[in-house]
Amino acid sequence: MTLYLSQFLHAWAYASILYLLALGLSLTFGVGRVLNLAHGGFYMLGGYLGYTVLRQLDNFWLAVLLAPVGAMLVAVVAERLVMRRFYGHGMELHQILLTFGLAFVISDGIRHFWGARILTVAAPALLGGTVDLGLFIFPRYRLFVIVVGIVVAVGLWALIKYSAAGVKIRAAAADGEIAQTLGVHTTRVLATTFVAGVGLAAFGGVIASPMMALAQGVDFQMLIMALIVVVIAGLGKLETVYFAALLVAVVDIFGRLFVPRAAIFLVFALMALVLAFRPTGLFTPRST
Repeated sequence: MTLYLSQFLHAWAYASILYLLALGLSLTFGVGRVLNLAHGGFYMLGGYLGYTVLRQLDNFWLAVLLAPVGAMLVAVVAERLVMRRFYGHGMELHQILLTFGLAFVISDGIRHFWGARILTVAAPALLGGTVDLGLFIFPRYRLFVIVVGIVVAVGLWALIKYSAAGVKIRAAAADGEIAQTLGVHTTRVLATTFVAGVGLAAFGGVIASPMMALAQGVDFQMLIMALIVVVIAGLGKLETVYFAALLVAVVDIFGRLFVPRAAIFLVFALMALVLAFRPTGLFTPRST
């Protein structure tokens, strides 16, 4: 039981990272109907920017603050030059080709500025060490990551449900043309959600760096996992992304523990089953 509980907490921490990444994907698709395959690149860019800020200023919290801002500035340029023409117009093949190309541009840029070596980031002193939970000890930083995921999930739910910005986002997602006639500046809403989604991915990259090393290829690895989460949650279903991320993380972590050679197969099998029997998402009603 102790082993299961400790591994579940590890999975929960990993799920928080997957949630931050998948949330941006789901937000961009749900509002703008744009599938951003460069999302993993922005996740990795956030991690590397955080590493640089930490090395220069020796302050983890400034890295958490500044790295997502830097990634969002890159996203503003990408949104103006690439993404804006696709909002609400489908053209899935064009989206895939351009955003996939953008992912390679980001990856090559990271290789140029930071090299191909593996980089590691230490947790801040305040969150270092372990916590005695009675049955076992657990890394304090991973508990922090779990709390961050919960806070972001609750905060986003409140923002979407109760704020004026949330009303505009829901309106643009439901029907952009009607929302435009009612006074909602849909292009601005779509641009804001795209940049905000990138910021969430970059934020996830920063807080994940003390848990997972920074290395080439992490962007596409995490993108695949995030896409699986989005499929299981249901495309554009923001309210179910957290639970889907937790399910995927549990299957992945326990798969690595008990059947390490088949762990990734189990995750893909889970996605295949959802697509076969609940194509609208595991946590959504069949009628949606």
